[in-house]
Amino acid sequence: MVTVRFIRGATFLLACSLPVSFAANVQKSNLQLPPDAVVHKAAVQKIFTDSYAAYKKFAFGHDDLSPLSEGFSDGRNGWGASIVDAMTTMHIMGLDDLFAEAVNFSSHIDFSKSQTPDTVSVFETTIRYLGGLVSAYELSDQKFPVLLEKAKEVADKMAFAWVGSNIAEAGTVCGLNAMGGPYTDVNSVLKLSLEWSTLSSHTGNQTYSDLSVGSLRHIANLVRSTLARSVYFAPPVILDLTRRVKGLAAQGINPATGAFVGGYVSWGGGSDSYFEYLIKYARLSNTDDPLFADTWHTAVDSSIKTLLRVRVHVCSALQLLFRNNDELIRHVSSHLACFHGGNWIYGLCFAHSAEWEPHILDDLGGKLLNNDTIVNFGLELVDACWNTYASTATGIGPEAFSFISSDGNFTGGSSISSSQANFNAKNGFYITSSAYILRPEVLESNFYAWRATGDTKYLDRAASAVASFNKFLQTSTGYAGLNDVNNARSTKIDDTESFWFAEVLKYLYLTFDDPEHISLDNFVFNTEAHPFKAPSAKASYGTQTILPAKPFTAKSGPPLPAISPSRFMGGQRNPQ
Repeated sequence: MVTVRFIRGATFLLACSLPVSFAANVQKSNLQLPPDAVVHKAAVQKIFTDSYAAYKKFAFGHDDLSPLSEGFSDGRNGWGASIVDAMTTMHIMGLDDLFAEAVNFSSHIDFSKSQTPDTVSVFETTIRYLGGLVSAYELSDQKFPVLLEKAKEVADKMAFAWVGSNIAEAGTVCGLNAMGGPYTDVNSVLKLSLEWSTLSSHTGNQTYSDLSVGSLRHIANLVRSTLARSVYFAPPVILDLTRRVKGLAAQGINPATGAFVGGYVSWGGGSDSYFEYLIKYARLSNTDDPLFADTWHTAVDSSIKTLLRVRVHVCSALQLLFRNNDELIRHVSSHLACFHGGNWIYGLCFAHSAEWEPHILDDLGGKLLNNDTIVNFGLELVDACWNTYASTATGIGPEAFSFISSDGNFTGGSSISSSQANFNAKNGFYITSSAYILRPEVLESNFYAWRATGDTKYLDRAASAVASFNKFLQTSTGYAGLNDVNNARSTKIDDTESFWFAEVLKYLYLTFDDPEHISLDNFVFNTEAHPFKAPSAKASYGTQTILPAKPFTAKSGPPLPAISPSRFMGGQRNPQ
């Protein structure tokens, strides 16, 4: 049994073992939209068409629009990332003319060489280009074979990342050679399985799946033979820091040896999609191998048991924390990390027959909470991340934030300022990077929460985000990010990344769309929100087993690649 202390004024969490059998459906049946949903859906579509019209006018054929300077940038090798990334959203919205134009453009992309001097990120190219092409091919009922041909073309080039004796793929390629430094992050290695296995299913070439799933399987097996010594939530419960955590991969990995590098562990950027794809690959493939679902289950179980924290001063919800090599907890989180609520909802919605052991939580005043007060962890994470939107002057969340819990506020960075302390006392977190660069994760998890519960508060939140976007992001030439979300007069960022079209506006649109259209029971989304058609769900996934693990010794190495780098903000780097 795990005993935790409840801090007065903070939302509690359940720490429990999860002997779970995974059931089939994620989406709540018979979801009913309120009458005004159609109005909000139309508003989202207008944001998309206005944004894309500006892109067509000033940046067509290039990767991203620069709305303020009425120009463009080419951060994704100049292959027209916004066009390919936007295709699936166009199809879902019924924008047939734009979709046809995008198909025609895509048919002429030359993936044999980068249109810029940059190397090719295997990860980014997979999720945006390969994922977008294959998903568009499926959504259009395979009417455009050229989309599959182009997907195969770009995958054939990226396959050189496995050249030589690499156990896992290198993070970048250039021409016909694997490129990049000797180390990369687990996202770059593992965030490929959905896209490459789906390509195999359409081409009949199993090599694509074997390469990507082999890397995923390697890391899943690696965490069975090692024991990551921490990964951290930023939530409301205190647990023994000396406990070691099962099933959590270190963020760094050496592609040549397949070994972990460093001891930094996180559910945030650089590691997020390793966890995301474990459970999604199990669902999309319907594999009989329990490794993937069991590894995800073990990671969640370990996180719940070991990584929870209470935020003081304010009633607040779960947030995941990180850990340094020296095993110090960093009280930090980010917009990127806010995918976790949706992922937990997605995976835990399989957990219908759980023998949940609702361990007693006691507050400092001795009050005992009964089982009826225990909340779903994923929904608590969604609430915590939404709080970062609801608490700012613009109603939009920041890039990164920290908080104070009962064990302090160590972040590994600058000390908290008096203004940050005051903000934290009021809101339960404080802002450490105030920009908004049009990221999707908070609204992504909000979408999953709506589809899983039918609670209309998630529709209200989505509508609030739409209103804030129209008020604070809109320009005469599209939509732009903000330098300071807590300043209603903030200057804007001269960039519209392709994930604005692929993710943000798709998740918002689907929140207000017919729930049976792109149902979560019929599709699995890749990390760029490109949906892949899924087979009928199995009766169960996994074996209800928490996987065994042994301790590992962290190996030092040079800094890992920047996480989700932006030319306007620089990339986040985690300590090794």
